[in-house]
Amino acid sequence: AIYQYIYHPKTEGRAELIGLLVRGHRKRKSKGIGRKERKTKIPNRIPIEDRPLSVENRSRFGHWEGDSLVSRKSLAALNSLVERKSRLLLLTRLQRKTAELTTDAVILRLQELPEKVRRTLTLDNGTENAQHEAITEAIGIQCYFARPYASWQRGSNESVNGLVRRYFPKGTDFSKITDEQVAKVESLINNRPRKCLAYKTPLEVASAFVALRP
Repeated sequence: AIYQYIYHPKTEGRAELIGLLVRGHRKRKSKGIGRKERKTKIPNRIPIEDRPLSVENRSRFGHWEGDSLVSRKSLAALNSLVERKSRLLLLTRLQRKTAELTTDAVILRLQELPEKVRRTLTLDNGTENAQHEAITEAIGIQCYFARPYASWQRGSNESVNGLVRRYFPKGTDFSKITDEQVAKVESLINNRPRKCLAYKTPLEVASAFVALRP
């Protein structure tokens, strides 16, 4: 988080701070180095560089990251939303990974929460996120997009998705699992103590900010 803060384009005195780093880099390279960035098909996308710098330090509840977990054996998928401060997971099964179904799932899950904890949502550049403006219009959350091939910019989501894969390994056919199974996995992960939370559970941390069902 310290390195992300210092290297953020909006950080004041950025050049001087970089020079003070123990492992100061002359130039930070993204994990997509060497790859030609494809033109995204996301209309009116707002890049992560325009996201408020305060999102980085996880000081406020209500900043989310979103992603999709796909199935190689069918068109079904899982939509994964993770809150940055608490690592709270909202997991939803989709019949297909389309923009329409993804948008509906995000709106459905986040509109259950108070407006005050729907601050920002950071997404990848998959076409399933093309209707981000509809999400903003429906529930007031501002959507931002990570750079292509920079999954570390949504590190909380990537980490929690790894936990989801312990229950639904790669190769799982999401068309053959039930919504009840997905809800069970969501509950197990949200009630799992995390070292990064001082061994509290995501649910315990989140419950300090919003009323949630165990």
